[in-house]
Amino acid sequence: MAVASKRGFGNIRRLPSGRYQARYTGPDGVEHKAPKTFAAKIDAEAWLSDRRREIDRDLWNPTAADRDVAPTFGPYADEWLETRTVRGRPLKTRTRDHYRELLDLHVLPTFADKRLDQITPASVRTWHATLLPGKDTMRAHAYSLLRTIMTSAVNSDLIDANPCRVEGAGSASRRSRTTPATVGELATIADNMPDHLRAAVLLAGWCALRFGELIELRRSDVDLDQGVVSITRAAIRQDEDGRYVVTTPKSDAGVRVVHIPPHVLPVVTDHLDKHTAPSPSALLFPAPGGGYLSPTSLYRYYYPARDAAGRSDLRFHDLRHTGAVLAAVSGATLADLQARLGHSTVAAAMRYQHAAQGRDKAIAEALSKLIES
Repeated sequence: MAVASKRGFGNIRRLPSGRYQARYTGPDGVEHKAPKTFAAKIDAEAWLSDRRREIDRDLWNPTAADRDVAPTFGPYADEWLETRTVRGRPLKTRTRDHYRELLDLHVLPTFADKRLDQITPASVRTWHATLLPGKDTMRAHAYSLLRTIMTSAVNSDLIDANPCRVEGAGSASRRSRTTPATVGELATIADNMPDHLRAAVLLAGWCALRFGELIELRRSDVDLDQGVVSITRAAIRQDEDGRYVVTTPKSDAGVRVVHIPPHVLPVVTDHLDKHTAPSPSALLFPAPGGGYLSPTSLYRYYYPARDAAGRSDLRFHDLRHTGAVLAAVSGATLADLQARLGHSTVAAAMRYQHAAQGRDKAIAEALSKLIES
């Protein structure tokens, strides 16, 4: 909520963004607003003082002095990206790079030179209608980014309303659903991996870990006595040169402790004994030459292993989906799934409960087999 500060001439409001907006009523009886907001209150006061002197000296010209002109989208979007935070934290490097790419390739070519107040619902609909045909996810991301930037402009009182009003445009419907691996398929994949990567497949599948979380696991993150693995970090490849940056998990909820299923624990124990250096900071799954395991190094073994299980469609990330569905089938509640997978919203965890419900027919058939035996 904006807070107004009364003065002898004009008034100053502190906006929700923390910036200050200056207004005054001119000799024409009309309220005039500064063409931009100010980072410091003293700057807003100085602007009002200038307008008061112009009026006193009969030099006042509202057309030139304080015409209410919104900034153009390009510079505003660049500043927004540079200063954007989420819950008080800067954007993660990968997120910022993703937003930069979306802006440069798909948003700025249409809107860069337009003033914020010139971007209309009609122009947004026209842009969206031809945006990234056949690429629903990227299309939704680009639209959501534009909508978020324009929401910030509304909150800063630069425009009166958000022009992004295309219903459902911020979400993408999945063209195909991931079919999780069965218990048998997961075992076959693990058995066909080299010994130093077998535990990686089992942790990804049974503990639903992300690849970035998996490759940053260190000896100190595994507590064999308690049978748990602590997820507090993730390694993300920063560029094509293969350099990695260590960051927090995907969301705040991603920091979690995951219990390892008892049948997987012996494999993890054996892995620590044979393939992990004794230092507490030693990586569980290092690259052959040291450092972080790359997707390419993993896939050279994973692809033949999944083929052996008859699942050439199963991406490595789908093992996380498999672990989530197996947990749901075992009776995990939404809260259980949310905590185990590190999801910040219940909606994300619901996907796996829905997938588990699809197993009802198989469960019914299994119940009938109990009578046959």
